[in-house]
Amino acid sequence: MKNQRISLAHGDGGELAHNLIQDVFVQAFGHNDQARFDSAIIDAPSARLAVTTDSFVVKPIFFPGGNIGKIAIAGTVNDLAVSGAVPMYLTAAFIIEEGFKINDLKEIVRTMASEAEKANVRVIAGDTKVVERGSIDGLYINTTGVGFVDPDRTVNPEHIETGDSIIISGTIGDHGVAILGARGELGIKSDVNSDCAALNGLIDSILKNVDGVRIMRDPTRGGLATTLVEIAEDFQVTMEIVEEQIPIQKQVQGACDILGYDPLYLANEGKVIIIVKKENEAKVLELLKQHELGRDARVIGHITGKGKGHLHLKTGLGSTRRLNRLSGMMLPRIC
Repeated sequence: MKNQRISLAHGDGGELAHNLIQDVFVQAFGHNDQARFDSAIIDAPSARLAVTTDSFVVKPIFFPGGNIGKIAIAGTVNDLAVSGAVPMYLTAAFIIEEGFKINDLKEIVRTMASEAEKANVRVIAGDTKVVERGSIDGLYINTTGVGFVDPDRTVNPEHIETGDSIIISGTIGDHGVAILGARGELGIKSDVNSDCAALNGLIDSILKNVDGVRIMRDPTRGGLATTLVEIAEDFQVTMEIVEEQIPIQKQVQGACDILGYDPLYLANEGKVIIIVKKENEAKVLELLKQHELGRDARVIGHITGKGKGHLHLKTGLGSTRRLNRLSGMMLPRIC
């Protein structure tokens, strides 16, 4: 299949479609008894499930630190993990543009298999569709994730109270700047890699060892600020975060200064926000910093009141301003 490209015949259910599935997807994800049916049959060790679905569109498809396949696995795993579930199974559906390089598809799928193995999850079912050239931009991936919920390891957002600590697991805006640099459309070059990674191992260590975790969220599209605004509004609490305590790489801040972007609103693909009872913040930080994905973790603020869904930023000058959702697009879609 070297140098071959996807043709419409790869999507018609015939020999080419069969070969594509065998040579690309089965080779990466493996073949088992479940794959012989139109649905995967699994044994569920728990009666309580967490289910999520997502679609992944990114340009360029390959970027520093990953590709669309890595984001698809990591993003789905993270959505399950932040809900308190143990991610177990994924499905993956591929919408492929006619003319897409099969070798590129193989690399993407191999990356997915590798990331799934690291996260200790299995891709158990999938689908492929081929569309005419120009209908989409290369490749789109849709996933569904299933996890099992341990009743002894739950998050309790309804228990958020004044004084609770807001923690971020590492530097923000890395993915956004990595994509902007890879596109080369804005006249910047950057050596920043995407932070794309599955966080379930890191999150698992916290839920196993810490009580009082109120809520966890991964600040992807819309970044840190948008995610915190959503939490504040959903649970009617007031938060204050401190600008000088928010970890940002110098290269990321520099790119934002040049382009006029706010790193608080840039996408992340390997960070988690944790709101936890104040007396447990030290334990959470200790556990985060023991993990390679949490070494730059910081307490960035606190819950300051209840009854209003507001997010405030204390600036380096000592003033305070309210942060809101963006009213439009700060930059082109990047995840």
